Amino acid sequence: MKSAIEAIYHIRCEPGAVEERARAVAVEQSVEMPVAAIEDERVLGEIVGEVRAIRELGEGLFETRIALNAQTVGQDAGQLMNMLFGNASLLDDVVLHDVVLPREMLDAFAGPRQGFAELRARVGAGRRALTCSALKPQGLPSAALADLARRFAEGGVDYIKDDHGLADQAYSPFSERVETISGALRSGRYKTRYVPSLTGDFEALRRAIGIARSAGIDTVMLAPMICGVSNLHALARENQDMAILAHPALGGAGRIAPPLLIGKLFRLFGAGAVVFPNYGGRFGYSRQTCAALARAALDAWGGMRPAVPVPAGGMKLQRIPELLDFYGHEVMLLIGGDLLAARERLVEETKAYVTSVERYA
Repeated sequence: MKSAIEAIYHIRCEPGAVEERARAVAVEQSVEMPVAAIEDERVLGEIVGEVRAIRELGEGLFETRIALNAQTVGQDAGQLMNMLFGNASLLDDVVLHDVVLPREMLDAFAGPRQGFAELRARVGAGRRALTCSALKPQGLPSAALADLARRFAEGGVDYIKDDHGLADQAYSPFSERVETISGALRSGRYKTRYVPSLTGDFEALRRAIGIARSAGIDTVMLAPMICGVSNLHALARENQDMAILAHPALGGAGRIAPPLLIGKLFRLFGAGAVVFPNYGGRFGYSRQTCAALARAALDAWGGMRPAVPVPAGGMKLQRIPELLDFYGHEVMLLIGGDLLAARERLVEETKAYVTSVERYA
């Protein structure tokens, strides 16, 4: 193959069956038909997936490296996902663990146009960790969410994002919510950035990002596995001045390793920040998974900008020193429910959160 994607799978099977299983995955992810039925020599030589290496990992698990022709992808994010794991995601003994992409593909997708450095610059954070909180619960009217945003901003948090359940509901329509919350922050002259959640089909996403832009907003959030990775990439390409946070909803449904899906692929498709479940919270990610995911978001990869890792999910204020020891300054902490539980002391607790992060720096 002249230009190949190297997909790295973990396959669980008996040792004597691994070569056959690896060949089956290579065929499934390339031509999806009996190879013996293919007559075209170019297809046989260049398109059929090639098993490059098999390595035993122990306890019936094998790492398999399969080369796939990069021409089968074009420049479509959804087609890359399809070629990496489309049909193989239906094989319950196969996990997509990692991928090595050719440089021309990295350049074509380009990664975030607004990355970690730009997100820091927006709020004058210097080299310290960033702070973020969330507006919830859904069901509140726009005015109540705006009041929460104002109190978070008074506490000095860098970013306030919509809960990912907020969409375009009757009790808080998107346009009304964006105008009300952004207006509340402008009137208080807070440095805090509001990050609305974009939902819907591509035309709805385009309208929503236009509404956000008209309200003076420069950072938005969407869930790529719900809205579509092709839509994430298209929005990033069309709105190069807009930073995008990627939410991981539905990201655990497909047996793709989280460091690859959330840390690398969301970044590749244009996310400048990637939210993920932190270890020790209400989800099950391990310390090792979180560390690998953060590295995947930050490490040099082609010429693309780093994305900021955003650990979340049941984060507690008392864990801030531990989390900053673990992640260092290269992180955006997201604490929502623990602050909201303070109720009338929300401003004071938010100030304590911000102060704890700033003192660590």
